[in-house]
Amino acid sequence: MKKWIYLAFPGVMLALFLVVWFAHEKDADARDKQRLEAKAKKLEDEKQAKAAAEKKAREEAAQRQKEREEEDRKKEDERRAKQAKADKEVKDAYDAAVAEGDRYQKELNNLEIELDRLHKAKDLASRQAFDLAKQVELARVAKRNAELEEQRMTDMIARRAAESTMAAMPPPPPPPPAAK
Repeated sequence: MKKWIYLAFPGVMLALFLVVWFAHEKDADARDKQRLEAKAKKLEDEKQAKAAAEKKAREEAAQRQKEREEEDRKKEDERRAKQAKADKEVKDAYDAAVAEGDRYQKELNNLEIELDRLHKAKDLASRQAFDLAKQVELARVAKRNAELEEQRMTDMIARRAAESTMAAMPPPPPPPPAAK
């Protein structure tokens, strides 16, 4: 029966669709073109913004790098200044210690010379004291020998005088006669 409806209805629908399609195709093309332009503009803007952001980031990175290098240079200068100051202090302390060591060495040498002189003076004084003590002891021995010799001589003279007849006492006189 109505087989043509199977063709007519879709054909009408197709015609209506094509009318709407072609009517809006220009509109769609215009919108598509606007959308593509907007998208291209957006991409261009994003690209420019990205380029500007990258440029700004590079500039900031360069600025930060410059600041870091300046800060590192300052830290390095401060470190070198501190190291130089510490080196100078160590050198000054070393020089002072060497000078003090030299001064003490000179003083030690002078004291050793003085000590040697005093040892020699002590040895000389000890030898002189020993010689004087020896002389005193020899004088004592000589005095004792002289005293012994004097006693011996006195004893010898006393003995000879005692043995001598001249020194002998005459015999006692006889007692007087008694009165008778």
